Amino acid sequence: MFGVDLGDGARLRPLEPWHAEEFLAHGERARPHIANWIPWATTVTDVEKARTLLRDYADRQAADTGRMYGIWVDGVLRGGTVFRTFDTAMGVCEVGVWLEAEAEGRGLVNRAVRHMIDWAVGERGMVRVEWRCAPDNLRSQAVAKRLGMRLDGTLRQSYVFHGERRDEQIWSLLADEWR
Repeated sequence: MFGVDLGDGARLRPLEPWHAEEFLAHGERARPHIANWIPWATTVTDVEKARTLLRDYADRQAADTGRMYGIWVDGVLRGGTVFRTFDTAMGVCEVGVWLEAEAEGRGLVNRAVRHMIDWAVGERGMVRVEWRCAPDNLRSQAVAKRLGMRLDGTLRQSYVFHGERRDEQIWSLLADEWR
């Protein structure tokens, strides 16, 4: 999956270490909108940190344990998607997304994630695709619902974010439900 046309002037393609400067600029634009939900939004504050994060995902892709993609709109990086985890032995992966406020409302995330799920289930044999979000992230929940995912439950105080313990919802979609 090198690049996928999402329509409306948008394209989904891999985010790689050589995109570090572009990724940093995108992160600075997106930060006010995503910092409450996306951990890297507050930690990627210079080119080297951007390169390190992108290198980590390049290493994950090489190891077949994760992947990161960007969503470019009219040639400008406006968001992205990620296989935060990708476990082929268990047949389980987790998909995540983020988008600048200016790019919302065009169905980009929905179309991008559909391509990712098609690939994960159809090409790689994933049996379960997970979506994790904070219970108060209503936009994220809306995407999970549009994709046909079901809420499995809430893990109470399951992780630390910005110095406080937070709950996490787990949504899922099974391969048989996707087909």
